[in-house]
Amino acid sequence: MYKNLSITLLFVINGLFTASAASNASVPAAIAKPVEAASHLMPLNEQALKEALFNKLGLEVKRLTPTPMAGLVEVITNQGLFYSSYDGKYLIQGSLYSLGEKVDNLTESGLAVVRVEGMVNFKDDAIVYPAKNEKYVVNVFTDITCGYCRKMHEQMSAYNDNGITIRYLAYPRAGIKDRMGNLTQGFKDLRSVWCHEDPQQALTKAKSGSSVAQRICDKPIQEEFEFGRQIGVSGTPAIILANGMMLPGYKEPDDLLAILESL
Repeated sequence: MYKNLSITLLFVINGLFTASAASNASVPAAIAKPVEAASHLMPLNEQALKEALFNKLGLEVKRLTPTPMAGLVEVITNQGLFYSSYDGKYLIQGSLYSLGEKVDNLTESGLAVVRVEGMVNFKDDAIVYPAKNEKYVVNVFTDITCGYCRKMHEQMSAYNDNGITIRYLAYPRAGIKDRMGNLTQGFKDLRSVWCHEDPQQALTKAKSGSSVAQRICDKPIQEEFEFGRQIGVSGTPAIILANGMMLPGYKEPDDLLAILESL
């Protein structure tokens, strides 16, 4: 879906450039009509904007938040974070920065809030490796075929000895379904691990390369994957700190501890 959306946006953008070039081909640049930029004067109609983004691009809007930039609204969707004009005629995918006394990444700040709030939905569904003398808790989106995920898991005792509790969430890197509409093996393997009577042991064996006995039960593997996509996860491991900050990629136990202590 995400790839299809990107392709759709590309065609839209190419179409706009082509149309613009054709309409202005015989018009001198000095008298070409400028693009009107008065959308920020319009009031925000949340329902109309949600319907426009869904009808045009299939985006399911979870939350709309006006930004400090006039006429621009932050849009949290099932496909991630975007920015839109109030009328839904313009859509931006990227980071928004505030250039005040210091440079602030407003996009990352917005996603941090969504991460903290959304993680509550999976508080009872993570596979947890607790530290005896717990100082910090991090959530980690993981897959069993990821090399750095395996390396991180091999060092679990070191993380725990540093007072770091690891809570794993499932993120099948191959997605939920393949091009034929069938469930991917990655999804089925993670579901089987989460359905095991001893998920901790099952995950450790799977990450060591052991085959996974297939099991089926009601576990939110797809929901965890989709939530990860929504908050900016694109690979594994992805470490989410208690304040919502995301650390993409593997971190050595002592390096992770240093980052946590610095916060």
